[in-house]
Amino acid sequence: MKDFIYKAAKDILTAKYVVALTGAGISVASGIPPFRGKGGLWEKFDPMEYAHIDAFRRDPEKVWNVLIMEMKGIFDKAKPNDAHKGLAKLEGLGILKTIITQNVDGLHQLAGNTDVIEFHGNFAWQRCMACEKRCSTANLDISQIPPRCECGGIYKPECVFFGEMISPHLLWRSKKVASACDVMLVIGTSALIQPAASIPVIAKEAGAIVIEVNPEKTPLSHDTSDYMIKGKAGEVLNRLLAEIEQTK
Repeated sequence: MKDFIYKAAKDILTAKYVVALTGAGISVASGIPPFRGKGGLWEKFDPMEYAHIDAFRRDPEKVWNVLIMEMKGIFDKAKPNDAHKGLAKLEGLGILKTIITQNVDGLHQLAGNTDVIEFHGNFAWQRCMACEKRCSTANLDISQIPPRCECGGIYKPECVFFGEMISPHLLWRSKKVASACDVMLVIGTSALIQPAASIPVIAKEAGAIVIEVNPEKTPLSHDTSDYMIKGKAGEVLNRLLAEIEQTK
């Protein structure tokens, strides 16, 4: 790992435009389980029964009681971990320009990052399905489930459910920054879900160095990543920052 940490620090310090793509793995140390894989939410809940927009429209009370309240309990307690803080420090050093995240937990912003493209939306906000009024999840009145807006409409988290489209603007911006960067850090994503999995490929094809940080190999490891730093995101970011600060 040491050689790759040194190499990554060198590549990052000589880059002009560094972008990070993050997935569920970066938030595990904050107590947020991934959706997929061992210990993931989809082991407990059938996503087609609880996380599809049709399921929400059909029975919002059921989805709120089973899935959304579970997520709210988890997210309410979550705090940024060393990986989030490390990316915020990279931005503070003027190195990291943009984060593209598949996560909906808002922890990048809590850590201090300012340009975060939230590919799948954000659980921190709710939107009325009737009048589109927004309300922060923290201030939401959940004495009635599903919670309702003043107009009588039902609040839904501003997350992309199965069956919903990713915002075309967010997709366009993600592709734009991926094409423009010269280094992309890919942290804590399985790279199995499209279109997010295509973002590092776009960066690679545009000439960027793709540095992967994951505990295990992914489909990106073989064909897209220039090299992989194997380990937990927080530990790797701590070591990488120490090397960058020593080298600068």
